[in-house]
Amino acid sequence: MDRERAAWVALALTPGIGPSRLHALVQACHSPLGALSAPFEFLRTIPGLTTAAATALGGATLAQGEEILERAERLGGQVLVPDDPTYPESFRTIAEPPAALFLLGRTDLLGRPAVAVVGSRDHTPYGADVARSVAWQAAAAGVVVVSGMARGLDAVAHQAALDAGGSSIGVLGNGLGVIYPSANRRLYTAMADRGLLLTEFPPGERPHAGSFPRRNRLISALARVTVVVEAAVGSGALITADAALEQGREVMAVPGPITSSQSVGTNRLIRDGAAPLLEPEELLAHYRDVQPLSSPAAPPPAFAPLPDSLADPEYAIAMLLDADGASADELHLRSGRPAGQVMAALSALEVLGLVERRAGGRYRRV
Repeated sequence: MDRERAAWVALALTPGIGPSRLHALVQACHSPLGALSAPFEFLRTIPGLTTAAATALGGATLAQGEEILERAERLGGQVLVPDDPTYPESFRTIAEPPAALFLLGRTDLLGRPAVAVVGSRDHTPYGADVARSVAWQAAAAGVVVVSGMARGLDAVAHQAALDAGGSSIGVLGNGLGVIYPSANRRLYTAMADRGLLLTEFPPGERPHAGSFPRRNRLISALARVTVVVEAAVGSGALITADAALEQGREVMAVPGPITSSQSVGTNRLIRDGAAPLLEPEELLAHYRDVQPLSSPAAPPPAFAPLPDSLADPEYAIAMLLDADGASADELHLRSGRPAGQVMAALSALEVLGLVERRAGGRYRRV
C-alpha cells in the first residue's frame, strides 16, 4: 500500500482540514507522512491553520488512511488524489476541490465530454419522458450522462443512458458501499459494472443533509452543459444549475406548464437567461466534437396508450405514473385523492395491464 497516499487520505478526512489547508500543510511539512508526524507546536506556525485544526490533526493516524484505502479496495474501488494524472481537471478550478475521490467502475469516463441531466425526485410523467429522451439521445451521440443517483429523474437519466448502450457517471452524496436510496440497488450495480460511481465521501459513510449540495457542484463540474428537466422551488437541481453558472458552464432548462409546481424552477431559469431546451439538436450542438455510438440501442418503448374508455380516477392516477414508479402513499399525496380511491384505481389499472406492482410496493406504467 502507498503510505503517502494513505497519509494524504487520513489528512483529507480530518475535520476542519479543507483543500487549501491540506495543501498548505503538506507544503510546510514536505509530504503527507511528514504532516501526520508534525508536532502540535510546529503545526500552529503554519499560516491559516487554526488551533482547532492543529488539535484535530493530532488524532489523525496513518492507520486510519490505510483502513479507508483497504475498504475501498474491498469494494472494488480506487482512490484518486489531486496529484494523480486521472484526477479530473475540471475539479481543480472549482470552489473546494475534493481532496480525495473514491471511484467504482470505469475511470476511463473521467475527462470525456459529458452532460449533466438533473431534475426533481417528485417529478411528473412529462419530466420522466423528457429526462429519458434527453439522456438516451445524448448517450447515443457518445456523450457521457452525469447525474446524482437520486430517486426520480436522476435515476431515469442514468438508466436511459445505459439502455442506449452509452455511458453514465453517478455522483454520490454518500460513500461507496452505501446504496441510497435503497430502490436504486439494481441501478447501483449496473452503474458499477457499466458506468462510474464517484464520491468525495469515504466508503461506508451514510448520506446527510449537507452531503447533497456538496455533491451537486461535482455534477456540474464534470459536465460541459447542465440540463435541468424539472425543478420545484428549492429543488436540488437548482443548486446544481447555480453551481454550473458559478463555474462558467452552460445551463439549459426544459420549459414546462406554468400550472405545474415542478416546472416553476425551470421556467424561472429560462426567464433569467438559461437557454431553453426544445429539441435534442440544441443540446448536441455543444458536442460536435463527440463521436456517436456506432450502433446505439433502440429508443425505450413508449407506454401503452390509455384507452379512451378509462374513467376518472383511474385516468388521473395513471397519468401520475411513469417507468420510475411511485408508491400508493406517494400517489395519495400527489393526487390529493383518498387513499382507498387510489388503491382501487391501481387495482383496476393492474387488471387492465396498464400498471404493474413491483418490489417494495411501487407501481409503474407499462
